[in-house]
Amino acid sequence: MWRVYLSFIGIGLLGCFVIGKAFYIQNMEGEYWRSMSDSLHQRIVPLEADRGTIYSEDGQMLSTSLPTFDIYIDFAAEGLRDKNGKRFKENLDSFAIAMSAFFGDKSKAAYKNQLEAGYKSKTRYYSLKKKLTFAQYKIFREFPLVRLGRNKSGVITEVNSVRLNPYGLLANRTIGLSRNNAQNVGLENTYDSLLRGATGQRLVRFIAGGAAIPVEGYEIEPENGKNIITTIDVNMQDIAENALMKMMLQSEAQTGTCVVMEVSTGKIKAIANLGRQEDGSYWEDYNYALRTTEPGSTIKLATLIAVLGEGKKTIHDPVQIGTTGNAYVGVRNVTDAERAPKALMSVKECFAHSSNVGMSRIAYDAFASNPDKFLEYLKHFQLNSRTGIDLTGEEKPKLPRIKKNNEGLHAMVTMSFGYAIEVSPMQTLTLYNAIANNGKMMKPYLVNRIENDGLLVKEFNPVVVVDEIAKPSVVTAVQECLNAVSIEGTTKRVFKETPFAVAGKTGTSHYASGEIKYHHGIYQASYVGYFPANEPKYSCIVVIKTKPRAAMHYGGQLAAPVFKEVATKLYAMYVEDKQPVKNKFAPDSTGFFYAGYTSDVKDIFNQLGLRYKDSVTQNFWSTVYDQQYSTVVSGNAVKPKRMPDVKGLGLKDALYLLENMGVKVVIGGKGKVVEQSIAPGTGLKNGMTVYLDFS
Repeated sequence: MWRVYLSFIGIGLLGCFVIGKAFYIQNMEGEYWRSMSDSLHQRIVPLEADRGTIYSEDGQMLSTSLPTFDIYIDFAAEGLRDKNGKRFKENLDSFAIAMSAFFGDKSKAAYKNQLEAGYKSKTRYYSLKKKLTFAQYKIFREFPLVRLGRNKSGVITEVNSVRLNPYGLLANRTIGLSRNNAQNVGLENTYDSLLRGATGQRLVRFIAGGAAIPVEGYEIEPENGKNIITTIDVNMQDIAENALMKMMLQSEAQTGTCVVMEVSTGKIKAIANLGRQEDGSYWEDYNYALRTTEPGSTIKLATLIAVLGEGKKTIHDPVQIGTTGNAYVGVRNVTDAERAPKALMSVKECFAHSSNVGMSRIAYDAFASNPDKFLEYLKHFQLNSRTGIDLTGEEKPKLPRIKKNNEGLHAMVTMSFGYAIEVSPMQTLTLYNAIANNGKMMKPYLVNRIENDGLLVKEFNPVVVVDEIAKPSVVTAVQECLNAVSIEGTTKRVFKETPFAVAGKTGTSHYASGEIKYHHGIYQASYVGYFPANEPKYSCIVVIKTKPRAAMHYGGQLAAPVFKEVATKLYAMYVEDKQPVKNKFAPDSTGFFYAGYTSDVKDIFNQLGLRYKDSVTQNFWSTVYDQQYSTVVSGNAVKPKRMPDVKGLGLKDALYLLENMGVKVVIGGKGKVVEQSIAPGTGLKNGMTVYLDFS
């Protein structure tokens, strides 16, 4: 039996030993054995290629990849622990001093404690510093310990890359962003497959804590991405961005875009997009040039081409406008933003003065019997499809279905002056560029060529979308009308001192989209045209969305000055063999417009002995303006509970008239009233506030 008892005692002691040994391994040697286990795990991981660079046409880098360096230390490296860690201990103090002095984020003692703790724990992949720049890394390589090399110091360097737009805001949204774990935008997205290149492979060994150490000699090098050379000119982009920014800050507008296109090719030379941020600053947060909205009066170019193309009107035919500022055209009432200068105007004058009544009337006369024909013209002008520019996110235009009934006629008349149709600024510019290019419509594009290490991979050439959007005689007539806008029309004052001829068209529309309705008082101000008008080199569009109830909201006030600044600078810098041909303005330089109390106005003229034409009937208020070199005093009807037209009034008269009607008045500026936030004829309610802009 003693042998049996001895066996049981032996088995018990053995069991205790096993349990004790297991406890010791688990708690005292666990980290070591876990690292040994992890070290058996190997995996092939992708090796990202260097992303290609995006260049401007003049060779400037618009978007490029810069290397960054992540620094790790293998504290279990044989060279570091050799001779009881002699090499580590000899360099510890000097290395800690160098780290503290260069980075300045920790003291020498803190770095020393950090390094000693890592050495004591034998951490195989200790993270020391991340995202060092190349300049920082060059200096780091000369630090004590590090300069001994990887085998002796245990220092491991991982190279990554970060995407950088050197010009910051400049064309930021168009060039785009390359982001991890998020969708790229702009050219970075459109040409992503070319820019990112081909991914390589690397064999890594996973150690304790899940850290991965590359296995030397087991990797396939990635194929770097190709370079994109765009059509963008940095100087032009800077001019467009600054001109737009200046007006955006001045008017506190919500969004704005400015695009410059080369007439003969369709190359986009500049494209600026600005959106107001919560802090009041502006940033390229969206490509507004590709967003569709109701364009307003800039679409009247399409109406004009279509009407002239039908051959039922010439630009010299008379159109009855009336003097009330509104008229019933076919199936709906149409209102002009400002009263026409005379009751009977030619087609050219209707276009130059942007008369909704006039343009809708000629459209109705031409297409009332077949409104679907008008839609066919718009489709021929490519206003029913995307331009195809090499950017993702271009919105598709929206045209209504035109039925052969009153509803269809209503839609056709409404479209003729810029509502019930949605197009993008890029589409509008493409149409105007076609007129500048004598009827040949070019496809807008942003990339000239693709290169790989300086070798040409692919080249993009200009593409003709429509050879002839209208007969040559029609194009010539339309060009004359576009010239008239700056000679006698809505931008006469803006371009009067410009040393070269400008052709274009203003647009002002009420903005409505989603939760924003027309009654919120947000406007879209536009100007689109080309220069120099006699030999067009560049076309340009400016579109600005205003803040609610902005005093300045007309295209001639917001968009045209931006166009003028861009055109003037580009003309001086880029138009060769300049042969300036200024717009030939009418010889009358006495243009004026005043308003006031009728008896006061007549007293002044009588006292000064000035002659005038009296067209006042029983009105207490009058306007005074020039017409055919004569002074006309015309009645300004004031209706009860309707907003009067106070343009031209001085502060005293404006306050007297409006406050007696129960309207609160907020003023800005000095001189005469040039803008009012509530349109004339609008129904008044008690407590309404009108904003008056004086100049």
